[in-house]
Amino acid sequence: TRKWHREVNLPEVTQQDAVCPASILSPGLSAQTGLQGIWGAVHCQVCPGAPAWPGSPWHEEMGLLLLVALLLLPGSYGLPFYNGFYYSNSANDQNPGNGHGKDLLNGVKLVVETPEETLFTYQGASVILPCRYHYEPALGSPRRVRIKWWKLSENGAPEKDVLVAIGLRHRSFGDYQGRVHLRQEKEHDVSLEIQDLRLEDYGRYRCEVIDGLEDESGLVELELRGVVFPYQSPNGRYRLNFHEGQQVCAEQGAVVASFEQLFRAWEEGLDWCNAGWLQDATVQYPIMLPRQPCGGPGLAPGVRSYGPRHRRLHRYDVFCFATALKGRVYYLEHPEKLTLTEAREACQEDDATIAKVGQLFAAWKFHGLDRCDAGWLADGSVRYPVVHPHPNCGPPEPGVRSFGFPDPQSRLYGVYCYRQH
Repeated sequence: TRKWHREVNLPEVTQQDAVCPASILSPGLSAQTGLQGIWGAVHCQVCPGAPAWPGSPWHEEMGLLLLVALLLLPGSYGLPFYNGFYYSNSANDQNPGNGHGKDLLNGVKLVVETPEETLFTYQGASVILPCRYHYEPALGSPRRVRIKWWKLSENGAPEKDVLVAIGLRHRSFGDYQGRVHLRQEKEHDVSLEIQDLRLEDYGRYRCEVIDGLEDESGLVELELRGVVFPYQSPNGRYRLNFHEGQQVCAEQGAVVASFEQLFRAWEEGLDWCNAGWLQDATVQYPIMLPRQPCGGPGLAPGVRSYGPRHRRLHRYDVFCFATALKGRVYYLEHPEKLTLTEAREACQEDDATIAKVGQLFAAWKFHGLDRCDAGWLADGSVRYPVVHPHPNCGPPEPGVRSFGFPDPQSRLYGVYCYRQH
């Protein structure tokens, strides 16, 4: 909460018991405190013997002087900043708002509660980000509060406003419009429901409760269940700048992976010797088995980093992140092998679309798709998923095998299709 305090000193007088006529002060402000709030503070003093009753010439002159002084304050235009919701101001706030907020009148603490554990869900689902608040000790009557939810900045992405609300009035912003609302099913429950989750919705969200000039907040971390996979351009190794990496991940039903997602994939066994872009524009790669071409056998296993690289000039591969599916990926049983064009048409005839690389990885990871038949995918690559390795089906480790990008006219492969539920 930002607070401003400015003083305008009127001509000094010596009479000690001079007072401000209470009637010239703004509504809700006392003669003892003067004009206080987000505009600043004006301390009023009068000359000895000056009449202080409403309607007197002195009263009118002093009222005009105070109004002029108020309007001359930097940043003051007679009303506070207006964004669709007025703040409730109080003159007695002295708490800077660290830790638990103290009630403006009686020292009651405002407490906001959010879960410490990370919430996991999947693309297309609905999720509730829990947030409740209460007062210590409890108050006998309800107070009017303002609620604000926003998504924190990370990996270079800007902060995003999600929703603000006062009572039953609320407003959502940007890509969240029509997809978010407050639960408010119980008293002091201000949990946020997000519907039709998108890949870019994962991250940290802050729930803020504002009571007058006091505010308290809590964090909720949202993760989508997904799989990290390396992606290489059809033109070969290290051909993608950062922006092209973003584009190819999106084309494959994915987003550029974050470091946290790559690190979690490494913990689960991902071993890849080609460096790739991450969401923060760093270039890194995960190694489980140290070896000569991958940093040397003397280095411990881990995620190797080249650090930040120029987003346009430098070129690498990219690590993409795809979340769990709402639909089904399957190998299309077809009497003949197909060209890439024929593969697309065959999926359409089966009321489906040709699968994307991210969809195949998600089906392998979350649905146990296990097939030793190589098939076309939407990007023109040929791959096949193996959950239980067996003879004549590639290396002894589980994974998605790749034949690269064969001639689109070759009739050597089948096709993997995707049908949404």
